Parts: sequence; C-alpha cells; structure tokens
Amino acid sequence: MTRESLIDKTLLTLAQLPESKITEVADFADFIFKKYEDEMLQKGIEKMVSTSKTFSYLQNEEVIYTFEDLKESYK
Repeated sequence: MTRESLIDKTLLTLAQLPESKITEVADFADFIFKKYEDEMLQKGIEKMVSTSKTFSYLQNEEVIYTFEDLKESYK
C-alpha cells in the first residue's frame, strides 16, 4: 500500500470511531511521532559526533609508555 492509501484508509476508519477512541488514536499517534523525533535526534547526534574532529589528536598520539616501563606485571 502506498502512503496516501494508508492515510485514506486510516481516516475512513477514524471517521467510524467514537470520539473517545479517536482521542486514544491521537494520543498514540503523538507518542509514535515523539518517538520518531527522538530517534532522528539521536541519529543526528551520532552522525555529528562520528564526523567531528574533536578527538582527532588522539589518533596521532605518540606512545610514551611501553611494557618495559612496568615495575610489576600481574597475570
């Protein structure tokens, strides 16, 4: 089904429901929309962080300490 046909079908179904049930459907639709917004925000933040150069200096960090610098070694 296309998006438009699903919307039309849903509207026809809603027209047959009593007002109290329409309110429930509206509340559920708001919940789904807020969940969708949160997912989009999270994906946007993840993309921004993954492309950020903030910690790029760590990739070129020289090795200061080696295993030979350890005074004691635990297994």
